[in-house]
Amino acid sequence: MILVTGATGNVGRQVVHQLVGAGHPVRAMTRDPSCAALPPAVEVVKGDHETIDRCLDGVESVFLIWPFHTADLATGVVAAIRRHARRIVLLSSGAVRDQPDSAVGLSHNELEQRVEQSGLAWTMLWPSTFAANALWWRGQIRSGDVVRGGFGALKMAMLHERDIAAVAVRALTSDGHDGTRYVLTGPEALTQVEQVRIIGDALGRPLRWQELSRDEERQRLLADDDFPDSFVDALLDGYAQMLDGPPPVLTNTVEEVTGRPARSFAEWAKDHAGDF
Repeated sequence: MILVTGATGNVGRQVVHQLVGAGHPVRAMTRDPSCAALPPAVEVVKGDHETIDRCLDGVESVFLIWPFHTADLATGVVAAIRRHARRIVLLSSGAVRDQPDSAVGLSHNELEQRVEQSGLAWTMLWPSTFAANALWWRGQIRSGDVVRGGFGALKMAMLHERDIAAVAVRALTSDGHDGTRYVLTGPEALTQVEQVRIIGDALGRPLRWQELSRDEERQRLLADDDFPDSFVDALLDGYAQMLDGPPPVLTNTVEEVTGRPARSFAEWAKDHAGDF
């Protein structure tokens, strides 16, 4: 039995579907099972960091998504997993390597240390920027052809959630991945300006970017009810650091692990055209 946490999120949902498609028994942990809409073969259970222990009975491997901006709760969660399972695949953050002094880098590094010290067999996934982050723009795109934001020149190696999940599934179900940190990236580095244009191509619309100052972007994000206020400054600090640094280094890890090249952002935009 494989437990997938965050099972209704962008990555977790893909992990569940790919595990089921490969014939593996899956238990999906979510805060609200009534809204899960997962395949009938999946055992859906209600759980969170406080109740994860009772979701682990009979589980051999765990796919762990960390939904918090600190590692304060990591000790208890990892200890619960250790009492039941033997293997953990952690969706960590590329910031551990690329921005180790950032809030995200520090918290995920602490989380990784807890996992390493647990005695579990482990695999860490270090993803580049999630392509799904572009969904933050859908409100603007639904209401017009202009996307307003800051740091438009920032290049990102946009990574399809299906590729993150495919690597996770290999690590959960096959040998040879224990003690490994996989650096996962998309196949190309794209500015935010280019990302908006590509989404427009998928929609058949001439979308364009309007640059905002950092202050203007901060106010826009703070006014967005769907974006956590506590993460605004951490995000913008990270963007500023990335813009001043070298462009993203691309890897072939997705293909090396799965046998299939990483999907392009254009492919992601076509897959998600309906979401915009």
